[in-house]
Amino acid sequence: MTLTIYERNGGFPQLRRVVTAFYDRVLDSPVVAHHFEQVDIKRLIEHQTRFISFLTGGPAPGYTDEHLAHVHSRFEITLDEFDEMVELLTETLEDFDFEADDISEIRNELRKREPVIVSGR
Repeated sequence: MTLTIYERNGGFPQLRRVVTAFYDRVLDSPVVAHHFEQVDIKRLIEHQTRFISFLTGGPAPGYTDEHLAHVHSRFEITLDEFDEMVELLTETLEDFDFEADDISEIRNELRKREPVIVSGR
């Protein structure tokens, strides 16, 4: 039986640590930090941990493209901002010793969702 990325990398507890470290980088980024000035980061970390769990083969709470588009549309996220988030997540995954193939798969899953997340110019 093949393990999922989620299972190979420690499941929800480890992904929460990854996402927490990721948001430390996000909040330091001059490109994207402005989107998070009025955000409850603890709540967002919990939400994003569930999303990354979903992307990696963990429990799937129902992240449809329609849901993602609805949630992100008000932020007018640009392609440059989306790219920055993907790169910050990649760096974080590397720091947590995720395998290169796993990182590539996670990046691909995120890139598939670019059209429903990016809405700004």
